[in-house]
Amino acid sequence: MKSAKPDDIDDTSAPLIEHLAELRTRLIWSVLAFVVAMVLCYFVWNPIFDFLTQPICQALEKRDQACGLILLKLQEGFFVAMRIAFFGGFVLAFPVVGYQLWRFVAPGLYRSEKNALLPFLIASPVMFLIGAAFAYYIILPWAFDFFLGFQQGPLVQPADPAAAQGAGQAVAANPAAPAAEQPWAGIVFQGSVEEYLRLTTKFILAFGLSFQLPVALTLMGKAGLVSSEGLGSVRRYAVVVILILAAMVTPPDVISQIVLFSVIYGLYEVSIFLVRRIEKKRELEEQADV
Repeated sequence: MKSAKPDDIDDTSAPLIEHLAELRTRLIWSVLAFVVAMVLCYFVWNPIFDFLTQPICQALEKRDQACGLILLKLQEGFFVAMRIAFFGGFVLAFPVVGYQLWRFVAPGLYRSEKNALLPFLIASPVMFLIGAAFAYYIILPWAFDFFLGFQQGPLVQPADPAAAQGAGQAVAANPAAPAAEQPWAGIVFQGSVEEYLRLTTKFILAFGLSFQLPVALTLMGKAGLVSSEGLGSVRRYAVVVILILAAMVTPPDVISQIVLFSVIYGLYEVSIFLVRRIEKKRELEEQADV
């Protein structure tokens, strides 16, 4: 059996090496963008923290409660800053990562394919921002208002100096007055900073990534990888997968899981509609060519 000539080996291996080198370059630029964005967010983590705590502060303000979170561990403040830096770095670097992905696949596409892919490249970060804004401005205020509704009794911290001083002044003003009896234990929100940020960032990222579903499925339909009939036939399996996904990325409560499931499933149905429109347009073009 003849061995391959050196020229033949070079001819067949060169494209693969070039693709790997190009992939490495795109990955380096993506990681560099994420690191730079993360460092920038670390130095301005306080304003980002103030922005992320607006939903809980507004929910507490409706109940005339002071907005405050506590540090349960000594090092928790540092990890909070790092979590905000990672979160902000991911959000800011998301368009750059998408652009690097486009630069990697663009050389292998025809001009018509590039024109077809470009709208999806623009729609991806836009849909992510829409999903994140939907979670921040609609879902989080509703969820926090619902969860805070389980408080009862005096809505002050047990060791609140102002409350204790007010009670002492009331007793001094009227020593003969009997102490107020409370037949139930008070329940008041005393949240951890790290736990709150974990919950908030998880919601925002989950909804932001979930809104990528129509973009991904429509792009696959444009490429002929999926069809509206095929997506409709596996609807029952999609429901199971979406339920599992909602249970994994949301807190362990049924309400949050149902909300995320409803949103993702609605986006799935929208994706089927968009793929069907692409198929009808393709059929009309084929009939026009005939």
